[in-house]
Amino acid sequence: MPKKVKPAEDGKEEGPVPCKQVKVEAAGGPSPLNLDSPSGLFESLISPIKTETFFKEFWEQKPLLIQRDDPVLATYYRSLFRLSDLKSLCSRGMYYGRDVNVCRCVNGKKKVLNKDGKVHFLQLRKDFDQKRATIQFHQPQRFKDELWRIQEKLECYFGSLVGSNVYITPAGSQGLPPHYDDVEVFILQLEGEKHWRLYHPTVPLAREYSLEAEDRIGRPAHEFTLKPGDLLYFPRGTIHQADTPSGLAHSTHVTISTYQSSSWGDFLLDTISGLVFDTAKADVELRAGIPRQLLLVETTAVATRKLSGFLRMLADQLEGTKELLSADMKKDFAMNRLPPYYLGDGVELSTPGGQLPGLDSTVRLQFRDHVVLTVGPDQDPSDETREKMVYIYHSLKNRRETHMMGNEETESHGLRFPLSHIDALKQIWNSSAISVKDLKLTTDEEKQSLVLSLWTECLIQVV
Repeated sequence: MPKKVKPAEDGKEEGPVPCKQVKVEAAGGPSPLNLDSPSGLFESLISPIKTETFFKEFWEQKPLLIQRDDPVLATYYRSLFRLSDLKSLCSRGMYYGRDVNVCRCVNGKKKVLNKDGKVHFLQLRKDFDQKRATIQFHQPQRFKDELWRIQEKLECYFGSLVGSNVYITPAGSQGLPPHYDDVEVFILQLEGEKHWRLYHPTVPLAREYSLEAEDRIGRPAHEFTLKPGDLLYFPRGTIHQADTPSGLAHSTHVTISTYQSSSWGDFLLDTISGLVFDTAKADVELRAGIPRQLLLVETTAVATRKLSGFLRMLADQLEGTKELLSADMKKDFAMNRLPPYYLGDGVELSTPGGQLPGLDSTVRLQFRDHVVLTVGPDQDPSDETREKMVYIYHSLKNRRETHMMGNEETESHGLRFPLSHIDALKQIWNSSAISVKDLKLTTDEEKQSLVLSLWTECLIQVV
């Protein structure tokens, strides 16, 4: 049967759109999603909508509802997370607040029913059955392999962290009051049905989470019910609420979210400090002192004009900048994202394998989607000159168990090279394979040292 696609726009619905069947052979058996590549996965996730159409018409602009009558996809979605999974997960040591929230929307207010300490499944099930509470499970990709597989590919696709939460709501109940989020949201309906109401944003592309009172949001702009296999997307800032209809089984859905703090404003803040630092080295005006007592009085018109002039000069400087310095965003992304998905516990990505590279070897970059290369000032506190260095960060040694958990300690993994190595590194990055001898470095010793460092971090292999 054709899949019905309803772009939610001004309450109007488009007619059925025929969809060609997605043929996929993924690791571990056939899958209705294309898990061969990041772009293939996203394409199959929003099928039959084309990727180009999605980013042109919906992304950051308006909701998209894709309702499917696809038993294969519905069965696959159910396998991602079920109510019955909670029993085994609780036996692994889950804690209220950190891993699980129990809540219910009562008279438009969120009522949290968490206990203290460790979650016991029998108590959780009791609150679910008797108090009609919603169970929110945080970041299930830490434990569910297929969600790890999906979210790892989506992080490669978006170049941004991708988190998830599972919501399990009993019939005739609602977990959360109307609110909006600071993330782009993809809802996958896994079990049962969920009745959704979406409202026009009061803060388009919001930068923070916020509750909204019923009397402020007006009538729903869109209203519909999701069934297993259905997908819903809406931009950050979209006000929403959802409940499980009475008389039906419970509802389970997973919210996959991305693009938190990934705006142009965030990128500007991230890069401007490096640009100012570099420009001040060459421009004596930027090194001149501010007027006496400027910090003690209101900002003067003279100071504002001066700052405006500096900003215009920096804009001109930016036009000719080859290496845009990223202070934190690239590093934070590499530090906090999921490690590459792999099958079985026998594979160890952090241990080099294969042939040791030498001067006569031909090498190629591996795990390209999991590596970022950036230029930044030397972070060695003993180096007062703060010369530019090339940094390579990667996620091969990241711990899946701490992904998107916020307060968990993380460390960066990677390498640091002198700026003189940038051309050689770009050769490796931009080639399908390259001879070590052909690297643009002065000595053979430097060439061998560079490839050995990359090989030790599992970033290259000999071909």
